[in-house]
Amino acid sequence: MSDHATNTPHTMSALPLSTITLGAGCFWCIEAALAAIRGVDPVVSGYMGGSAQLANYQAVCQGDSGHTEVVQVQYHPDVISTAQLLELFFFLHDPTTLNRQGNDIGSQYRSVIYTHSPEQHATAIASVAAAQPHWSNPIVTAIEPASTFYPAEAYHQRFVANNPNQPYCRALVLPKLAKFKQVYASWLK
Repeated sequence: MSDHATNTPHTMSALPLSTITLGAGCFWCIEAALAAIRGVDPVVSGYMGGSAQLANYQAVCQGDSGHTEVVQVQYHPDVISTAQLLELFFFLHDPTTLNRQGNDIGSQYRSVIYTHSPEQHATAIASVAAAQPHWSNPIVTAIEPASTFYPAEAYHQRFVANNPNQPYCRALVLPKLAKFKQVYASWLK
């Protein structure tokens, strides 16, 4: 990815909120990063793509539920555009590894953009093309229409903020979050 942000979002909002749902491996990291961005509120960790009976962390972690760990992001499109939000998405994870992010392996950790409108779908396709030159391997991010969103259990919401000393957070999430905040400092709330 690039070494610096390419656009700075505006600061005023007059349009209604838009929603997009993103899968980028474990939802803890992407939730913590996107929640810090101006124009984004709220970010809710959850699951998409599987059946209602199996929409819980235990079932999703086993990899048989059909769900993806996701964050559902509500944002003000006149403060941060869908394309800018997807730039952040591609910065926050490796979109070139199929069903894997670091040590997290399985389809529940896949890279996916769940779109909520035809316009978002078109922007997602363009964003993949725009991100590809920053990666030496092909981007494998899926682009699919959004389905039913199941919020994750309460203890997963704002997990990094509430558990900064948890070993996974200390070793993996916080260093990535620090780099993200440095690169996108002008976008932070």
